[in-house]
Amino acid sequence: MALSRRSGRSRFTLALLLLTSITVLTLDFRGSSAIHSIRNAVSSAFSPVRDGGSRAFSPVSNAWNGLWHYGDVKNENDRLRAQLEDAQGQAAQNEDAKKQLEAISQLEGITQFTQLPSVTASVIAGPLTNFEHTLEIDRGSTKGIKVGMPVVTGAGLIGRVVDVQANRSVIKLLTDPDIVAGVRLATSGETGLLHGQGDGKPLVIDAGIDPPVKVPQDDMVFTSGEDRATFPGAIPVGHVTQADLSADRLTQVLTVTPLADLGRLTFVKVLLWEPPQ
Repeated sequence: MALSRRSGRSRFTLALLLLTSITVLTLDFRGSSAIHSIRNAVSSAFSPVRDGGSRAFSPVSNAWNGLWHYGDVKNENDRLRAQLEDAQGQAAQNEDAKKQLEAISQLEGITQFTQLPSVTASVIAGPLTNFEHTLEIDRGSTKGIKVGMPVVTGAGLIGRVVDVQANRSVIKLLTDPDIVAGVRLATSGETGLLHGQGDGKPLVIDAGIDPPVKVPQDDMVFTSGEDRATFPGAIPVGHVTQADLSADRLTQVLTVTPLADLGRLTFVKVLLWEPPQ
């Protein structure tokens, strides 16, 4: 008997709720002002709870969104970093070295590297060991890239292409001791030979700069572009951070810090320029 009464009450309650819901929906559909007032009152009453819940769960939501959109954020950071390198390279050319760069560019046979055609590529792999100084990019011969072509960022020279496939290329960085670049000092116009010393070490000019030549601190260094050079002229390379005499005191040894961050490369440009044979 008790079970029957409880069942009857449940059916009555369910019917009442259904009738109330239909009535509310009908009135709401017809635009009843009473229903709007009730709904606004309920919304106002529960707004502190709703706002508190939103604040409580916002760190979780932000964390989830951060994880979900991590790839987009990383790509945006990479793009902004590339833009920053472009700005740094432009600043290097617009400050003390601008006049010297223009003078260098006017020399016979030298063309501004920014005027050369280029292919933009993404870095897809770094060196496999600490003894390698190479990067792999996602562009190759189908885009006109060939062995020997110089590679730059907006900041300056980073290396040259040493191996090419249809859609892949390998770049050897300036830090590799095997890469030798003819360079010119912005202030004096003196030329010398620059090469790498390995990962984590600065570049060095240890041939061509005579002891009497005055080399200011932070003097800009550009590729020389002289006859049969392996790089076109007037590409920014770095700035001099130290000048010493060699052990035999016959030449200067200049320590050069590259403008490009060779340890954090994401986008590069391959200049479609081939060294003379």
